[in-house]
Order: sequence, then C-alpha cells, then structure tokens
Amino acid sequence: MTTAKPDIYSPDLYIAGPPHELFTELRRIRPVFWQDMPGEPGYWAVLKHADVEYVSQHPELFSAESGGVVLEDMEESRLAALRGTLLAMDPPRHRAYRKPLVKSFTAKVVGGMEGRIREICREIFARLPEDGAVEFVHDVTSSLPTQVIGELMGLPPEDWNHLHRLAERTTSQQDPEVGGTEGDGYGPGAAAREMVGYAIGFAAKRRAEEPREDLTSLILESEFGGKMMTDADFGSFFMQLVTAGNDTTKTMLAAGLHALLTHPEQLAAVRADPSLVPGAVEEVLRWANPLHYFRRTATQDVELRGVRIKAGDKVAMYYTSANRDEEVFEDAQSFDIFRRPNPHLSFGFAEHFCLGVHIARLEGRVFFEELLATFPRIELTGEPRRVRSNLNNALASLPAYLGR
Repeated sequence: MTTAKPDIYSPDLYIAGPPHELFTELRRIRPVFWQDMPGEPGYWAVLKHADVEYVSQHPELFSAESGGVVLEDMEESRLAALRGTLLAMDPPRHRAYRKPLVKSFTAKVVGGMEGRIREICREIFARLPEDGAVEFVHDVTSSLPTQVIGELMGLPPEDWNHLHRLAERTTSQQDPEVGGTEGDGYGPGAAAREMVGYAIGFAAKRRAEEPREDLTSLILESEFGGKMMTDADFGSFFMQLVTAGNDTTKTMLAAGLHALLTHPEQLAAVRADPSLVPGAVEEVLRWANPLHYFRRTATQDVELRGVRIKAGDKVAMYYTSANRDEEVFEDAQSFDIFRRPNPHLSFGFAEHFCLGVHIARLEGRVFFEELLATFPRIELTGEPRRVRSNLNNALASLPAYLGR
C-alpha cells in the first residue's frame, strides 16, 4: 500500500480490469473502508464476504429503497422510478412484489425452457460469418438473452435489439462509447426513461388484447401488495426485468469465454468433459462477476467490524472483493472450474437473491455446451476492451475466431 489514499471509486481504475491487489490489501487492513466521491458524500465499502452477507441479511439496517442501489445520488424523479423495481424495494414491499413471480422462475419451470434456449443458441451460431471472425460480445453473446427475455415477456421481435441496446446503455453510463452522451441524446438516465416509456405504451397495448401465456400477462393480471399494477408501475418493473435479463447475462457469457481462453488447460478439460460446464459457469460468475457492487443506505447508526456507520451513510457491498475473500475461497485469485464449494455472491444474497438465477445458469450452461460442440477451434484475435465503469464488470468487445 502506498502512502497515497486508495481510490476504488474512479471508473478509470477499472478499465484495465478490477483492482484485485488493492481489494486484497484493503480486506486485510481496512475491510470496511471509507471512500470519498467527487462532488457528493462518499461511502463505506464493505469488502469481506461475511460482511456483504450481513448487510444483505439486514434490510432494516441497510436500505435499498432509501437512496437506491448505485453510489451516485439520483434526482428524485429517477430515484422514484428505481423504487418501482425489485432491485430497490425493501421488505415487506419487496416480498409482496416478488411473490406473484416466483412460480414462473422456479428451477422446474425454467428447466422446461432448455430445448428452446438450445435452439436459439444454434440459430445464433448458424448466422455467424463463414470466415469465423467475430466480435464476440455483440455478434454472439447479445442475441441469446435478448431473445430469451423477449420471448418470456412476449415482446415484438422487431423491438428486441433496441431494448437490448437501451439495457446496455443503462448499465454502462460511465462509458460514453457504450452508454452514450448528452450529444447523442443519451445523458444520465435517458436510456432508462426511454425503456420505461416503451413499457408504459406496451402495457397499454397488451391490456387491450387477449391475455397470453407470458410474463407480461402474468404481471398485468396479478396483485402486488394488494393492488394491480398501473402502466407506470409496469414501466419501472419492466425496466429492471429486461435490463437484468439482457445485459448481465451477456456480460457473463463474454467473460466466460475470455476466462476459458486465457486458461487453456481448463478449456481443454471442459471440451473433454461437458459435465464440467455447470461448475465452469459458477466459477466464471465468481471470478468475473457481472456487477462490482450494489449500494445500500444505513437507516440507523450501526457498527461493522468496529467501524461506526451513521444513519444516512452510503454502504456499498463489493461482490468483486467478497468473491475473492481468502477466508472463504482457497487460492482465491485463481480461476478454477473444479472449485467446490463455490459460495460466490454474484447473484446477491438473502432478500434480494436474483429472481432469474435459474434462467442465468441455464443460459450459461446451454450456451457453452453448444459453443464448444459447434466450434472445435476458438481463439482470441485481438485485445479485449473493457467497459469504463465502477459498477458494470463487463467487456465492451472481445475479438475472436470461431472455427467450425
């Protein structure tokens, strides 16, 4: 550690990859670490696995709803829209909104989607260039989650790509090449507002039609906390479901190929034995988790590892650090598809454990089974580029060769 105060907030720090050495040192000396922010109050970074679990387990002490889930304080209109998502609801409201959807996301129900997901993967691979040259992030990985969430929600296929782009812009606002700028109409919050507006119009259209067997009809016909959703409620809810279903899954798939290609002995092992794919997906999720953190806001004075956190303070649960906590994971910095057990926190924990966990795992498993079966030769053809973001742990591009 240098004498200069560490900075784990700056988005520029993450362009070359997560600062794992810095996280390792901070876990040792300051596992609950105060980080300043430019132009607004800083936050407490929670870096240990057990402490991230603790914050997750105590929404009465650490609220998602009070200040939202990102470090930057939002204007009230944006925060109000965010509070309409499961991601930023506290109990009991969170439970009331989650309960009607749980049956649609069980392992048994999701398992019935495997055949269709396999078909989609094969269709994607069949459309790729004959010469094998691809930009893997957008030519390959984007299409699967876009189509899966589109079919689940009953969205018009002609809108899928646009909605995927809005999801990508929403999670990557710190990178102007990905998230857009004021100049092109996509300043802070613009993509999210556009998606909410789309969803409000979509809800109104669907209410005028006969119900279908899809997630949209289920949401529009269900009671949440004793009342039906308005079109505006649906807009906020839709934004989270589509964004989570699109962008984080794309991130997982691209990170997974990069991890395997940079660990060729483990790629060879997975090729030789496809039963290793589920374990490989879990290790990708641990080693290259799609999101670095989520924020909470302290509702009262509380102490964590001897640090006094005041009511109103921001608190960030750093999954990127917790997933490499040496007290939980042996040889924590190594990528190891044989790791058992693997209690990573990439799907969250406790109240906010990811509703779509079974879909994400199924998409990951089927995608890599089909990718490795279809392309006996896969190589990197250039340097990957990362998204400039302290939130989104993603590759912006991954040049590759897929040889049939």
